[in-house]
Amino acid sequence: MAETVFGKILAGEIPAERVYEDAFCIVIRDIAPQAPTHLLVIPKEPIATVADLGDEHKELVGHMTVVASRVAEKEGLADDGYRLVWNCKDAGGQEVPHIHLHVLGGRQMKWPPG
Repeated sequence: MAETVFGKILAGEIPAERVYEDAFCIVIRDIAPQAPTHLLVIPKEPIATVADLGDEHKELVGHMTVVASRVAEKEGLADDGYRLVWNCKDAGGQEVPHIHLHVLGGRQMKWPPG
């Protein structure tokens, strides 16, 4: 496992509030939330960026999206709506080189995002 903060969370070396876990991913609460509800869907496979995804990752990315939808519903976001965000590399706002899907909700989202 790569030595990123997410790799350490997955290995149990750093504590995190896990709201969901299965064989392919975990969902945790973001420690610096940008909305009242801010969750991260993190795959157990250490893929550095969205640009590194290949055809072999289609099922994983689809699974992560379905998981995001299910946890958003569990968190009470389904009726009003929520935002899913993938950041890619520095200019895209990615801070940890391990892909993750942001689930943001509980407030009105603006467009365009910053």
